[in-house]
Amino acid sequence: MNWKMQGAPERKYQQPEAGLTVTDGTQVAGYASLFGKRDQGGDVVQKGAYAASLAKLAAGGRAVKMLWQHDPTQPIGVWDEVREDATGLWVKGRILTEVEKGREAAALLTAGAIDGLSIGYRTVKAERDGKGQRHLQELELWEVSLVTFPMLPEARVSAKGEVPGDEIWQEVAALFAAATETLAGRS
Repeated sequence: MNWKMQGAPERKYQQPEAGLTVTDGTQVAGYASLFGKRDQGGDVVQKGAYAASLAKLAAGGRAVKMLWQHDPTQPIGVWDEVREDATGLWVKGRILTEVEKGREAAALLTAGAIDGLSIGYRTVKAERDGKGQRHLQELELWEVSLVTFPMLPEARVSAKGEVPGDEIWQEVAALFAAATETLAGRS
């Protein structure tokens, strides 16, 4: 059974086994989606599912957005590269520490308080198999978010080679102190 779907965005929380790396607390790279892997919702993304969407975005001079927790009012960075390969959807980008939520996200990533990725998309073409699994054949990709709770238990970001030390905790405390002052000034 094939169908086209319209409507609200869907989200998939995952950080594949291939791993997402974080360098210097702001440089992020890895797979946001893996082909052929069943998620907890029973969906399986097929190879090539993002190709048409990525081509359309490129032709229009637009890009996939980097958001915080799927909130469209909270962009936190830029995906410099988003592409499909034989494994899945690979992303590489920068968290912008000039943005308040970006500073918070970078601090939380570095501290290990958040460690998940999630994609936001609209299903264009899908097929259900006899087991009720949805095979996603074409997706309109809107955004890739950093999130607190990934859908897959093993879906985690790892900051390779980084061990939080006292200087990081001091930086986190300074960021929260600055945020508190900013909020107090708005009252």
